[in-house]
Amino acid sequence: MKVKIGKYPSCLSVGILSKYMCKKYGVLWPNENERTPFEKMLEKIDDFLQEYFCDPLNQLFFHDRNQKVKVHIDHWDTWSMDYTLTHIILPMLKQLKETKHGAPHVENVDVPEELRMTVHEKTAWKVNFETDDKWDDRWDWVLSEMIHAFEQKAKDDWMEQFSTPDSSTEWGVDFDYEGLKKEQTRISNGFRLFGKYYESLWD
Repeated sequence: MKVKIGKYPSCLSVGILSKYMCKKYGVLWPNENERTPFEKMLEKIDDFLQEYFCDPLNQLFFHDRNQKVKVHIDHWDTWSMDYTLTHIILPMLKQLKETKHGAPHVENVDVPEELRMTVHEKTAWKVNFETDDKWDDRWDWVLSEMIHAFEQKAKDDWMEQFSTPDSSTEWGVDFDYEGLKKEQTRISNGFRLFGKYYESLWD
C-alpha cells in the first residue's frame, strides 16, 4: 500500500472574528445574542470583507483546485484489511486527540454516568445549543476508547495478556476468561463508537 494525500487547497478567508474569539474565549464562544457590541462589529467587518473581497478572489483563482490524493492498494493489503487499516487509523486518532479545536455532541448513552448531561443541561443544549462543563470531556473519553480499541487491534495477539503459563492445565496455560470477555466488550464498543462518530472526526 502507498498513500499520498496532499494539503487541502488554499483559499482566502478573513478570520478576524475567529482569531479574536479564540484568543478571548478558547473553543466555547458565547451565543450571538450574548456577544459584546465590539464582537458584533468584528463579525460585520469579517462578513463584509469575506463577501466582497475573499469570495470573489477564491472564485477566480481557487475554485478548480482539488486536494491531491494518490492511493495504491496491493493485493495483500486486504488479506487482513482490519489490521492494515489499524496502522493508518490509530496514529490519526492520536493526533486528532492532541490537536483538536472542538468537540461534537456526544450522547449520554455512550459515556460513563459521571460524564453525562443532566436534564437541565440537555434542555439548554437542545434549546440554545449551550454546552456544559463536561462537553469536551465526553469527546475525550470517546476518542480514548477508540484509540484503545485500535491499539489492541494493532497487537499481534491482544488476547495473550490474559493467559499465564500453567503446566497443570491441559493446554499448559491458564486463561482469564472473565478479563478476556470484559476486554473484548470494551474493544467492540470502541469500534462501535468509531463508526457512530465517524463523521465527527474533524480537527
